[in-house]
Amino acid sequence: MSGQGHARAEITIRRCDPADHAEICAVINAAAEAYRGVIPADRWHDPYMPADALASELADGVAFSGCVAHGQLIGVMGVQHRQNVDLIRHAYVLPEWQGHGIGSHLLEHLRQGAERPILIGTWKAADWAIRFYERHGFVCVHDSDIAPLLRTYWQVPARQIATSVVLASPPLSSEAARALIAGVKPSDGSG
Repeated sequence: MSGQGHARAEITIRRCDPADHAEICAVINAAAEAYRGVIPADRWHDPYMPADALASELADGVAFSGCVAHGQLIGVMGVQHRQNVDLIRHAYVLPEWQGHGIGSHLLEHLRQGAERPILIGTWKAADWAIRFYERHGFVCVHDSDIAPLLRTYWQVPARQIATSVVLASPPLSSEAARALIAGVKPSDGSG
């Protein structure tokens, strides 16, 4: 599809439902190809998001919104409520639609009415993703706060913690990050 077709496309954002699961996986896996050869090889999976992994994320409370054009899901982004924060999870746009504001629209949609801090974890090596979030007002937390935040709010292995960054909106000082973590009930960290 040409860039001109993209410019004329009517874009809508809606909450995804179970009928969208195969398309969600397709969007994630197509867009995640950008990670191949960039993130640590031991963290790459093919497919990047198998259907059973998506089912696990949904069961853990990730709620996806999708951007639709021409009747096709072209971008997805999830939000997960965890105790005293919201996490932006699995933000992906089909490669042919990247650079057309789709990710920005999805992020704006999920941020509407946010009343608590929003955290995003991504790969350190994914400089394009970090720049995207920074353009939208997110700020990388201090290096010393990355691991404690990831251990508190995400369920990721140590290797992923060592190769990730966390961005926050509003920006978090180290003191604010520690206060957030201190406010988490002593349970499994889920919300």
